[in-house]
Amino acid sequence: MKDQQEQELLKGLAQSDRKAIETVYRDNYNLVQALVVNNGGTADDAKDVFQEAMVVLYEKARSAQFKLESSIRTYLYAVSRRLWLKKLALQNRMQVVADAEAIDLDVAEDVADEAEKARQHIAMEGALGQLGEPCRTLIEAFYFKKKNMGEIAALLGYTNADNAKTQKYKCLMRLKKLFFAQAKTAS
Repeated sequence: MKDQQEQELLKGLAQSDRKAIETVYRDNYNLVQALVVNNGGTADDAKDVFQEAMVVLYEKARSAQFKLESSIRTYLYAVSRRLWLKKLALQNRMQVVADAEAIDLDVAEDVADEAEKARQHIAMEGALGQLGEPCRTLIEAFYFKKKNMGEIAALLGYTNADNAKTQKYKCLMRLKKLFFAQAKTAS
C-alpha cells in the first residue's frame, strides 16, 4: 500500500501536480530542516536545500528509466544531506549545485546506507523483542536509560554491580546471537 502511494506521488511530481508536491513537501520538509539546522545552517539554508532536493526528485521522477529504490523520504534526505555537505565544503556557500546527475552516485550510496541502517534497526528491534527478561530490562537500563551498574543491580535485585556487569555481558552475547539471526533472515 505504501509503495503504491509513493508511486502515485512520483507520478504526480512528474506531472507537476500541486497536491503531490504539497504532500511531499509537508511530509518531508521538517526532516530536511532539522538536518540543516542541526548541522550549522539556518532556516533559509534549509529551504534552499529542500528546494534543490525537490528539483532533483522532480527531474528524476520525469525520467522514464528512474526507479526509486527507497522511500521518497529517504531519497530526499539523502539528496539534501549530500547537497548540504557540498555547500558546507564550498568556500562560497551560495553556489548552487545545478547538475543533478553529478550527485546521483553519491545519493545512491546514501540511500543504500540508510536502507542498510533501517534493516539493522529492524533486526535489532526483533532481537530485543526475543531477548526476554531480565536481559531486555538490563540492556535498556544501561544503553537507553544510561543507568550505572549499581543502579541496575538495585533495580534487578543483583547482589552488587559486578554481578550486574557479568549478567550484562551474558545478555549482550545473547542479544548479539539473536541480532545476527534476525539480520540473516531479514536479508
